[in-house]
Amino acid sequence: MIVMPSPRRRIGILVVLFMGTFVMGTAEMLIVGMVEVIAADLDVSVAAAGALLTANALGLAVGGPVLTLTTARCDRRPVLVFTLAVFVALNLVPIMGSPHVVFLGARVAIGAAQGLFIAAAISTATAIAEAHRAGRAMAAVITGSALASALGLPVGTLLGFEIGWRGSFGVVVAAAALVLIGGWILLPSVPPAPGVPTRALVRHAFAPRVLTVLGFCVIIFTAIQAVLTYLVPILSTTGVHGAAVGAYLAGYGVATTVGSAVGGRLADAGAALTLVGGSIGVTASIAVLGCLGGHPVVSWLAVAGIGFFGMGMAPSMQHRTVHFAGVGGALAASLPSSAVNVGIAAGSTAGGVAIVSGGASAAVTLGVGCGVFAIAWACATLRLRARQDVPMDAASAAERG
Repeated sequence: MIVMPSPRRRIGILVVLFMGTFVMGTAEMLIVGMVEVIAADLDVSVAAAGALLTANALGLAVGGPVLTLTTARCDRRPVLVFTLAVFVALNLVPIMGSPHVVFLGARVAIGAAQGLFIAAAISTATAIAEAHRAGRAMAAVITGSALASALGLPVGTLLGFEIGWRGSFGVVVAAAALVLIGGWILLPSVPPAPGVPTRALVRHAFAPRVLTVLGFCVIIFTAIQAVLTYLVPILSTTGVHGAAVGAYLAGYGVATTVGSAVGGRLADAGAALTLVGGSIGVTASIAVLGCLGGHPVVSWLAVAGIGFFGMGMAPSMQHRTVHFAGVGGALAASLPSSAVNVGIAAGSTAGGVAIVSGGASAAVTLGVGCGVFAIAWACATLRLRARQDVPMDAASAAERG
């Protein structure tokens, strides 16, 4: 049974969860801004240094759900605290001058810990929130990851060039330690739903309705990443080069943060319709970038639109997944981030093939095509309903007694 916290403490809990995802997201993305520096220092190729980002994503996509299932019968508080402690310890690896292969292994484990933290944070946030504010509670967690790209990545990169890339990871460790202390003080006990065997958790978490929503996550992020990964060459065809690209990336980062925050309210108002509207917005933004990208302001707005509508759907993806999973919600909470990472990998790969075969316009066409498919998929999910014998907040109701 969970004792509902006071409104003031509830805010403190959500801040801890937000900061946890922000710090972890920043650590994940730090590689992007310093990949060449890291490669030179570790005496490996740029591709090998870039594999550090892939390792983190792989750990999150695969290890996150595995660890979430393993800890499904555990109270969320010790899971969150332990995960933060593991995250702090593993991020000491690059600071201590470990070789590339050790760093690579640590990044896989860090990704798995990140996936577990996100799932446990989502479960905790919804457990302490009123039912009609579940989407906003989820958004508080998700926005931390969005802000990591918008703020954590550029600030961490700047620090890296000032104090060295290992120094940037030192700042991450210090920040994570502070979050760990805050979590130890503020995080409440959130016991698992009683009487639900592991087999039932898996069955409900991977129910056909849940898999349908996860399929949408993969498709729409394939569309987004097919364009975003190759934004620099796409923009270069419209006359945008060099430092000017930074303004577009900054706009994208800010838009993702705003979108995820607004998306929480939209998820509470109507998650299913938000997925339809968001996929239309992403697809239209990609199309505008391809057709009218020669106008700097229009292309900037298109890039920002991809970020706003893309991350604006994130709380609704999480909301629908947990909703359809019923008593398997604690496990299902780890799945949208895994699906998104599959979409990111698929989009990056397919976009690369398109760029090689047909140039920048081919990547945009691919993005639009996947976006149209995602719109149709989202419309099809409008008819889906959760099983009547497994209400949306069954687990939460059981936890609250």
